[in-house]
Amino acid sequence: MKKKIVLAYSGGLDTTVIVPWLKENYDCEVIAVCGDVGQEADFDAIGKRAIASGASKFIKLDQKEEFVKEYLWALVKAGTPYEKKYLLGTSAARPLLAKGLAEVALAEGADAVAHGCTGKGNDQVRFELGVKAFAPEMEVIAPWRIWDIQSREEEIAYLEARGIPVPMKKSDSYSRDDNLWHISHEGLDLEDPANEPHFEGMLKMCVTPEKAPDKPEYVTIGFQNGVPVSVNGEKLDPVSIVSKLNKIGGANGIGIADMVENRVVGMKSRGVYETPGGTIIMEAHDRLEMLCLDKKTLSFKMTVAQRFAEILYEGEWFSPLCKALCAFVDSTQSTVTGQVTLKLYKGNIIFAGATSPYSLYDASLASFTTGPLFSHKDSTGFINLFGLPTKVRARLNERIKKDGLAAGPDVVKPGSSGYTAPAGD
Repeated sequence: MKKKIVLAYSGGLDTTVIVPWLKENYDCEVIAVCGDVGQEADFDAIGKRAIASGASKFIKLDQKEEFVKEYLWALVKAGTPYEKKYLLGTSAARPLLAKGLAEVALAEGADAVAHGCTGKGNDQVRFELGVKAFAPEMEVIAPWRIWDIQSREEEIAYLEARGIPVPMKKSDSYSRDDNLWHISHEGLDLEDPANEPHFEGMLKMCVTPEKAPDKPEYVTIGFQNGVPVSVNGEKLDPVSIVSKLNKIGGANGIGIADMVENRVVGMKSRGVYETPGGTIIMEAHDRLEMLCLDKKTLSFKMTVAQRFAEILYEGEWFSPLCKALCAFVDSTQSTVTGQVTLKLYKGNIIFAGATSPYSLYDASLASFTTGPLFSHKDSTGFINLFGLPTKVRARLNERIKKDGLAAGPDVVKPGSSGYTAPAGD
């Protein structure tokens, strides 16, 4: 009986090569599975390509709504990009795609799953951890870690030798990944961090800031418990919210990030990310939290957010720690409700106001005019208590100096300000 392998199939060069390669090396039936997470793709053409390359079946999974509601909104509520810039578009989609792959493999009675991730990349980790979470005993085949093919040119030659149509132009060799949240670009001129990106021939979702309109555009995002629910007063479903903001942001040059990041496997890589709608949403959410979260909760949440970003980047979405962090984040969002208005202008996002029924901002407290809740005289006692450790340490320093003892590195030395008192008469 032939082996049955379920392949995570994108319709790109790598996975198109993998179909015949699996059949030649494993004497197997290949089922191609493609998850729709909002990428710009002709799924009918992708299905025909999978069959033409030798797959016995093509299965498309519509995962867009789950992607936004269960993954992207969790990312928005957590609130911190990976290494300050990356809004985790690919990272957020991979666990969901892996989940779908595993579920199809179990339903089809497959012997193994396969993917087209390279041995240098992050996605091999994300896919395989996701598969292990749902099908822990399933064999995983990663051709890039096995075969002798070394380059895209060799992949193209492999297909041409078998009369299989090549799904890309030889001149278009940026490595890209796209979904509803973003599109990433790697390779070519980007491989040298000294090079300025060739944005004109690269960008797909955004115009460059130079080509954005000369007039600013205002956009208002409505939130309910930390989740976006409306754009400019219009209530929309989750997928439509991201799609609409992608168009608005892209037209204004919003969300272009060029960064060198640390991959899971330990090396650095450079990529350009376009995340127009996501950048707008994240900024609006941050602004609303400034109004609605108290100081210590916001401070600790920032620490949690950084760890959450690392966990998602490293493919540990289904881990107990990730679930625990999400539970903490959700507990902070009960009052993150309101509206935020932003001004978009040539790649910039400028805050233009926010309101919330749960705002902790009190005008009578913030004003320089003394109100009923605050007395300036109270600050004397507060500062005396708040500064008590500093005062105690300073007194110790004086005793150390008087007794001629060795001072610690934190001792403030007299005269270090450069000021010398004038001599007396």
